[in-house]
Parts: sequence; C-alpha cells; structure tokens
Amino acid sequence: MSVTELLRPRPARRLDKRPRRLRASAALRGLVREHDVRVASLVQPLFVAAEGQPKGPIASMPGIERYSVQAVTGEARALREIGIGAVLLFGIPDFKDAVASSNDDPHGVVQRAIGSLKRDVPEMLVIADLCNCEYTDHGHCGILDAQGDVDNDATLELLGRTALSYAEAGVDVIAPSDMMDGRVGYLRETLDAAGHAAIPIMSYAVKFASAFYGPFRDAADSAPQFGDRRTYQMDPPNGREAVREALLDIDEGADIVIVKPALAYMDLIRAVSEVSEVPVACYSVSGEYAMVKAAAQNGWIDEERIVDEMLLGFRRAGADIVITYFAKQYAAAALRA
Repeated sequence: MSVTELLRPRPARRLDKRPRRLRASAALRGLVREHDVRVASLVQPLFVAAEGQPKGPIASMPGIERYSVQAVTGEARALREIGIGAVLLFGIPDFKDAVASSNDDPHGVVQRAIGSLKRDVPEMLVIADLCNCEYTDHGHCGILDAQGDVDNDATLELLGRTALSYAEAGVDVIAPSDMMDGRVGYLRETLDAAGHAAIPIMSYAVKFASAFYGPFRDAADSAPQFGDRRTYQMDPPNGREAVREALLDIDEGADIVIVKPALAYMDLIRAVSEVSEVPVACYSVSGEYAMVKAAAQNGWIDEERIVDEMLLGFRRAGADIVITYFAKQYAAAALRA
C-alpha cells in the first residue's frame, strides 16, 4: 500500500472508550483523582546540634538548617502551625569516641531536644532516629570488632541503652536506622521491660547502602572515616531481600517499617506495602532533595510541580507516611492553594 493510500481519509472509527472525558476540567480531574498527599502524613527531619557545633544553613541542602536545642522548638512550633504533625530528630554531638558514649547520655543533644519539644510543643509527634554514626569517631553505625567490622550483637546493647534514654526523655516514637540484625526484637524487649511498652518502633527495615545519602553526611557530620557501610546496609540490586528484611522486623515487633531511599526504590515501597500488616513509610533522602533544589536553582525544572509529583509517586507506590525534607515547603504551599 502506497503512502497516499495510507493517508487517504477513512470513515471515522467509533470510540466506545474515551479516557479523556474525565480530564476535561480541573474540577473533573479532582473528582476522579485516585491518590493524594496529606500534609498529616508527612514527617520533617530536623538536625539538632550541640552547643559547640556549627548551626545554621546546610550548603548542600538549601533551605535546611542545623538548629540549637533552643531554636529547634521554634521551628517545630512553626511546622505545627502549617499542619506538620511529626518531626524526625538527628543529633550532632560535641563529643565522639569509638563506642558512641555520648549517644545514651541522658543530657545528650537529642535527649534535651526531646524534652524541650514535648514541654513547649506537646502536640508535635517527636520521632528520634536511633543510630550511632553521628556519635562515633570512626563514623560507623556501631561498635567495631578487632577486624574493624561492626559487631552486631555488641551494638544492640548500646542501641538499647540509647533507646531507654530517649524514652525517659519523653520521645513518642523510636526509629532505629542502624541495620543491625535482630535490633527491633531487642529494642522491643528492652523498652517493654523498662515500662515503655506504649512507645512504637518505626524501623528502618529496608535501608540501602546508597549514594543518595551524601548531603546528609555533611549535615550530620557522619561520613565513615574508612571503608563503607555495605556489610550492614542493603545491597541496592536486591528486591526480595528487602521484603524479607521488612517481614523480619514486623515479626520482631516493628509498628511501622521504612523503605530508604524512596525515589529509586518505589518498586520496593510497593512490594513491601503489598505484604505488610503495619503502616509503611518511605524516606525521601538528602540526595533526592539536593538534586531537585539544584535543578530548580538553575531554572531547569518547576520545583513545586516536581515535588508534588514525587510525593504523589511515593503515595501511589504504597507509602502511608513520607519522611521528606520538602514537608515544610509542601505544607506551606498547600495552605496558599
């Protein structure tokens, strides 16, 4: 058949199905929208620095700051006023050593921040990240053995002591991010035995050894001084293992499980959400935030629309909760809309 014959007008084909009918106006699109982003489901990470540590803007994460214990209360109050109901705390201490001895200090930076927040902004849900990388002088997430690898079981005891110090400070939720085997069960038993059975564990069940964490390590001063974290964080190619890790943590007593990072792992958010009997969170990490900010500052993208699409994508993939550095920005935009 010639090109002329191919292009010759033909009788109109009857179309029984026209999906475009439901896209004709903003009101109609809104009526049939399948997913949305609720501000109440967003968590804003906050960095709290001890007295001797630098405060203020973080160069690799425009719009994000390190706060003092006093200043973090004001930021939490501002977040609450625009509808953000939960924050995730990370501490930057003055003192580091090989065994993270400042991590379980009742007067440590996170413990004092918890107390201040629960006293001055009691309606804010305070989640404390539980790890050791910000507190060790070597930058790894636990106590090292004689060969220089992280000793899984010795690290559990340190995590348990720190979790108790957070509980006694008044924390609402504890979020272990260390990726030690068995830590959820150990923490659940430890908290329950000390009378803190009501405190939920929000486990970083699926945490990959990712290149997306770079800006966070600047912000928290937590880069490993040698080697990497691949012996305890997950290998990015592994999907079935991610589901297994999530199910193990749920079996040990996790009340919420986290997939981290989010953007490159949306398939695993979906996979975990399909088998999980507890809420699933995702953590859109510092590298994801920094890439969007850098592109927006160069005028290459529409930042507000990109952020909206990312958050919708996480929700569509199955995330009930989204931890994101864009939480404050998104909530403020939602109020203006």
